Amino acid sequence: MDFAISNSTSISLVLAVVSIVTFLAVKLITKNSHQWKHGERKYHPIAGTMFNQLLNFHRLYDYMTDLATKYGTYRLISPSRNEIYTTDPANVEYILKSNFDNYGKGSYNYRNLRDLLGDGIFTVDGDKWREQRKTSSHEFSTKVLREFSSTIFQNNAAKLANIVSGAANSEQMIDIQELFMKSTMDSIFKVAFGIELNSLTGSSESGTKFCRAFDDASALTAQRYVDFFWPIKKLLNVGSEAKLKKNVGVINDFVYKLIDTETEQKQRFQVDSSKQIKKDNILSRFLQLSNVDPTYLRDIILNFVIAGRDTTAGTLSWFIYMLCKHPQVQEKIAQEIKNATKVVKIADYAEFAASLTEGSLEKMHYLHASLTETLRLYPAVPVDPKVCFSDDTLPDGYSVKKGDIVAYQPYAMGRMTFLWGKDAEVFRPERWLNEDGIFQPESPFKLTAFQAGPRICLGKEFAYRQMKIFSAVLLASFVFKLGNEEKPVNYRTMISLQVDGGLHVRVFYR
Repeated sequence: MDFAISNSTSISLVLAVVSIVTFLAVKLITKNSHQWKHGERKYHPIAGTMFNQLLNFHRLYDYMTDLATKYGTYRLISPSRNEIYTTDPANVEYILKSNFDNYGKGSYNYRNLRDLLGDGIFTVDGDKWREQRKTSSHEFSTKVLREFSSTIFQNNAAKLANIVSGAANSEQMIDIQELFMKSTMDSIFKVAFGIELNSLTGSSESGTKFCRAFDDASALTAQRYVDFFWPIKKLLNVGSEAKLKKNVGVINDFVYKLIDTETEQKQRFQVDSSKQIKKDNILSRFLQLSNVDPTYLRDIILNFVIAGRDTTAGTLSWFIYMLCKHPQVQEKIAQEIKNATKVVKIADYAEFAASLTEGSLEKMHYLHASLTETLRLYPAVPVDPKVCFSDDTLPDGYSVKKGDIVAYQPYAMGRMTFLWGKDAEVFRPERWLNEDGIFQPESPFKLTAFQAGPRICLGKEFAYRQMKIFSAVLLASFVFKLGNEEKPVNYRTMISLQVDGGLHVRVFYR
């Protein structure tokens, strides 16, 4: 049966949605105002409805920043629950650490995310989360993984530099975000799963299709958070849900083939060889742990992809954008890299990348500060919703109910003047350095790009190391400029923060 919806039907559906949401909003506002008036509990001010988010979906995180600037912590109402959004570090610490057990992913987030991310570490609570966290934590803490990953990052940074060099020679514009996406995906697949994907070199057409499908699925999954009617669309297989299903099919085909290949390889290896495989990649350890359940492995892989590819590549893209807008910062970083490595002219990218030791990277405080300043303004995960499991009162004195969504907003927090001063929206790496030029971290409940508390990002140092290696190789060799200075650069509203349509730049030899 064809469920295609005509334009007139779509308009009627939208009008019906508006009417229903408006009616429910009025009822909820009346109900909540009554509770406030009688002093039963004190609730955060109402700033709008779920429908307002849908109307502002193209600029969702700026819309939420506008509300945060006006209200501080505020509520948006929907037909089934309140949604509380906060930029208050005290509230953030409370939900991420002090009262951690009362705030989790819950069934609401799980339903929204499961078609894409399944039972991975970013969608689950309880035993499943603890099992994956424990296994991943063990792997990320090993010296073997640190050394192995550094070599992979160096190799892929050199490959990327060669491609960028070709663009400089031909004077052609490149989409640096697309190149970062391919390169970081190659890195995470090799480090975590022991698989040579080679998407950067263009030899993997299936890898390219996977990347495109994953990005589209991420955007469509994010849309579920503002579309109350997505379950109906899924049931009828129409609109955004039909597109999501198609993209998830492409993703699954790609991932299950990788799992089959890895499983077959593992079975062929002798005992001594398999020990080496376990030591070198995370997937082998999960293969032992999960009794080779393909669906479980699929979920683990996709959660690692969004953690190791999307976040790092997105941050590097925004970083290059910031350096194009602030060329004096770009020059200062390039000089710091040369001072730290004692290299004046790079003759071979692979040789230079291999020379980037932990010691030389640790000397690059201004580079570290610039990457951190990028994360402040363009955090990889712009908003992180939790579910309240039982009635509670936040540190600011306002109450939340069981089932309410309580979200902290890294994107909005980076723009709050009460946190960062009057120049909060200005890209200024110096704010992270002391008078001696040494990097000074802030509280993870103020800079929330890597979460905090029990769910703090295990790959934080892993991500910084990868970004610093890539940045050092590229910025020591090239100067980056925007392809079109007049064209606005915006984000695409999705789970992770990416440049909409890519970041097109021109490259020149330094």
